[in-house]
Amino acid sequence: MNVFKHFQGKIIEILNLLVTRDNLPTGLDYSKVVAEPPRDSSHGDIATNAAMVLSKQSGTSPQQIAGMIIAELIIDEQVESAEMAGPGFINIRVKNEFWLNVLKDILNSDISYGDSDLGQGIKTNIEYVSVNPTGPMHVGHCRGAVVGDVLAELMKKAGYDVCKEFYVNDAGNQVNALAESLYYRYCQLFGQELEEHGGYPGDYIIPVAQNLKQQVGDKWLNKPKDEWLVPLRDYVVKAMMDIIKDDLALINVHHDVFTSEKAIVESGRVDEAFKILNDIGMVYTGVLEPPKGKLPEDWEPRPQVLFKSTAYGDDIDRPLKKSDGTWTYFAPDIAYHYDKYKRGFTNIIDILGADHGGYVKRIAAATKAISGGKAEIDVKLCQLVKFLDKGEAVKMSKRADTFISVRDVVERVGSDVLRFIMLTRKNDATLDFDFEKVAEQSKDNPVFYVQYAHARTCSIKRHLKEVFPDLDTSLKKLANADLSLLTNPEDIAMIKVLAEWPRQVEVAAIAHEPHRIAYYLYDVASKFHGLWTMGNNNAELRFIYPNDILKTSAKFALVEAVAVVIASGLKVFGVKPIEEMR
Repeated sequence: MNVFKHFQGKIIEILNLLVTRDNLPTGLDYSKVVAEPPRDSSHGDIATNAAMVLSKQSGTSPQQIAGMIIAELIIDEQVESAEMAGPGFINIRVKNEFWLNVLKDILNSDISYGDSDLGQGIKTNIEYVSVNPTGPMHVGHCRGAVVGDVLAELMKKAGYDVCKEFYVNDAGNQVNALAESLYYRYCQLFGQELEEHGGYPGDYIIPVAQNLKQQVGDKWLNKPKDEWLVPLRDYVVKAMMDIIKDDLALINVHHDVFTSEKAIVESGRVDEAFKILNDIGMVYTGVLEPPKGKLPEDWEPRPQVLFKSTAYGDDIDRPLKKSDGTWTYFAPDIAYHYDKYKRGFTNIIDILGADHGGYVKRIAAATKAISGGKAEIDVKLCQLVKFLDKGEAVKMSKRADTFISVRDVVERVGSDVLRFIMLTRKNDATLDFDFEKVAEQSKDNPVFYVQYAHARTCSIKRHLKEVFPDLDTSLKKLANADLSLLTNPEDIAMIKVLAEWPRQVEVAAIAHEPHRIAYYLYDVASKFHGLWTMGNNNAELRFIYPNDILKTSAKFALVEAVAVVIASGLKVFGVKPIEEMR
C-alpha cells in the first residue's frame, strides 16, 4: 500500500463530500492535491496542500477549507490528529494501529512490496549505452549503462512496459575505418605490411583478424577495397558487439533489443521521416546564422536543407542534408526515433553521455514533430566518473598500461559495488569512484552500509534460531504475530520509513531518477543501524527476548520487514543482498 496515495484518496473523498454537503463548487480540479511527508517529521506523518490549491478555484479562504477538511479527518478511525500549518496546509498524525497494518502488508507482499500500477502498462523505450562498436567498452561508459539499466527496472516496478534498447552505430566513416584496421591486421598475419591502418591500431583487433583468417583463409588478400570493405565491416561490427555485450554482462546489463543504424537507413526510414517532416512544413532550404565565437576557417554561408526545430523549442534550426546532398548524422537519428514511435513507444528515454548536451533540444524537437506530438522524450545526460585510487586520479587512456577495462573494475570491487556506487549521485553530477573508499567498511561507504544492514537482519535471524529453534519465521506467520507489542516509538518510526518505499518508487520513476533509491536505502539502513545500537545499550530495546517469544516474534517481524524493503530496493539495482559480511 502506498500510504500517501491512500490518504490523498481520503482527502479527495472528503472534498467530494464537502461539494455535495457544504456547497463547495462543483468541477474543482484535484490534480494538484497531494499527500506527502512533511518537511519536518516532528510536524506529523502526512501533509496536504488541498486547502491552498483549491482556495482560488472555490472562492473560499484556505483557512475555511482547511477547517472543513480537518473536521472530517479527526473523526477518521486511522487519524490521531489533524491541524492547520500555515495558510492552506494540513499536517496529519496517524494512529499506531495503522502503521502496524502497514508492517503486516510489507510482510505479506514480500519483495513485491512497492510494486505500482502508476505506469498503466505504457510502452516505454529506454535506450542506453549505445557506444560506437569500434572497440571494447570504455569503463567510463559504465555509468550510463547502470543508470539506464536500473531506471528500466525501476520503471518496470512502477508499472511501465519497458524495452531496454541499444542503438548500434554501424553506419558511417568510423565503421569503415574500423574495417580498414581489420584488413590491415589481417594482411599482417600473411606477412604483408600496409601503409594505412585505418585509424584503430589497438591490439584488440588482432584476435578478430586471427578469427577472420581462420574462417576465410586468404580470401581477401590483395583484393580491391570495394570487394572487402562491406563484408569486413559487417564482420568486425559483429565481433566488437560481441565484446561489448560480454563487457556489459560483467556488470549484469542485458538489453532486450539491438537496433542497427545501418538497418534504419537501408529500410528507408530516413527518407520516410524526411517526407513526414516535409509534408507538415517543417523542412526548408535556408542559410544558418554563423556559429558564435571565432568562425572556423572553412565556414561559409551556404543554402542547406534544414529542419525547423525552432518551432518545437530548439535554439536554431538543424541541417538534415550536407552541401553534397548526403544526410547529416542528425537525419538517421530522427529516423531512429521515428522507428521507436512506429513500434508503439510513446514514452521514450535516452541515456547519453555529457558530451551530448547540444543534442537534447534537437532530438526532443524532432521526436515531437515526427510523432505529431504523441511521443514524449526525456534525454538524461550522465556526467563523467573520476576514477581515483587512494585519492589520486587514475589516468584514463587507450594505452594498454593505463587503460581501465570494465573487467578490471569488476575483478577489483565486484559488479554489485560498481552498480550501486554509480547510483549514489544524480546522473548530471560528476561522480568520484575511489577504489580505496568503496572497499571501506564504514558509514561513509553507502553500498557497505546498506548491505551491512541486510546482513544484520540475517544475523539476527540466525541468533533467533538458536534461542527459539522451533519458531516459525516465515513472513506469512510473522504477519500474524501480535504486532501491538511493538510499543517503542523508535519501532513505529522504523515502520514509517519502510512505509515510504512505494512512494519512493513512484517519485523516482516519474522523475526518471534512480539515484533517489540509493538515498532512500541509505536512510533505511541508517535507521535500522540506529535501532541495533539502541538495543546494544538497552536490553529492553533488543530484537530478541529469551523469555518472551511473543514479543520476540513481533520485533522480528519488524526486522524481516527491513530485510524485505532493502532486498526490494537492491533488486531494482540489480544487486544481490548479502546475508553475511566477510
